[in-house]
Amino acid sequence: MRIATLTSGGDCPGLNAVIRGIVRTASSEFGSTVVGYQDGWVGLMEDRRVQLYDDAAIDKILLRGGTILGTGRLHPDKFKAGIDQIKENLREAEVDALIPIGGEGTLKGAKFLADNGIPVIGVPKTIDNDVNGTDYTFGFDTAVSVATDAIDRLHTTAESHNRVMIMEVMGRHVGWIALHAGMAGGAHYTVIPEFPFDINQICKAMERRFQMGEKYGIICVAEGALPKEGTMDFKEGEEDEFGHKTFNGIGQVIGDEIHKRLGHDVRTMVLGHIQRGGTPTAFDRVLATRYGVAAARAAHRGESGKCVALHGEHIELIDLEEAVGTLKSVPLSRYATAQALFG
Repeated sequence: MRIATLTSGGDCPGLNAVIRGIVRTASSEFGSTVVGYQDGWVGLMEDRRVQLYDDAAIDKILLRGGTILGTGRLHPDKFKAGIDQIKENLREAEVDALIPIGGEGTLKGAKFLADNGIPVIGVPKTIDNDVNGTDYTFGFDTAVSVATDAIDRLHTTAESHNRVMIMEVMGRHVGWIALHAGMAGGAHYTVIPEFPFDINQICKAMERRFQMGEKYGIICVAEGALPKEGTMDFKEGEEDEFGHKTFNGIGQVIGDEIHKRLGHDVRTMVLGHIQRGGTPTAFDRVLATRYGVAAARAAHRGESGKCVALHGEHIELIDLEEAVGTLKSVPLSRYATAQALFG
């Protein structure tokens, strides 16, 4: 059997661990070969493939962040228009099954291919942890660890200067990173996209800290957070060609408002792509490896139109339709836990 794999969308710690899991499982358990398409769907359409060998080199990529195959984005219309070319390229490469590794957009593409007769097993990837149908996606734990470490460091400098420090983290539509990092790092307020914030409540929480003798405050903000309608002026960003909203720096907007209302010294930092880079945590290495092994085994069983998923302690298969139906957002009960710690 011949398996193909690719990584698409944003880079993410743990991608190489999945690739390693696929290659080693295919080789050791089934005697199969694996090819990798470079730069995501674009590489598949342009037939840019490399042979992946079960050797010392593939073993070492477990430790590396990013992806040895490269990644990228392709507009859905161009992707769908290239279905015949994709089929031809896979036929010419004698590929029996494709394992695309990516987030919701990539998994939508995987579902489209499966619906058009191409054997596909998807692997969910995103630091945002927003893929439906799985408890966790790899990359999330690494991103939270990086963000938590940053908040830990902000505590000492904020306290030394009697400042309010605002850290903006990734999270376009969901606030899992902000929620977990804010809780683990002891942030005094956390703002996420699922629940529009009231700037008055944030200011009251910060002012209460200063009145009680705590001369600093830490706020963790997801980049996609929005204010409650009518509570403050804020202009939303436009969308790019892929339908992704551009952001106007909600952390800075909140910081400016706190300074204007309370007069406190406020500093804002945007953690940005640091969250997506570097070495994956042990948790993400293990989860990504398990996903790769499970995907390779599913492909050899002849499964298609499925996605590997973590349910409790077990890796299981779900329909791709379940994985891409809706984003997995933070429920009110989880946010309420964080709210108990505000102020």
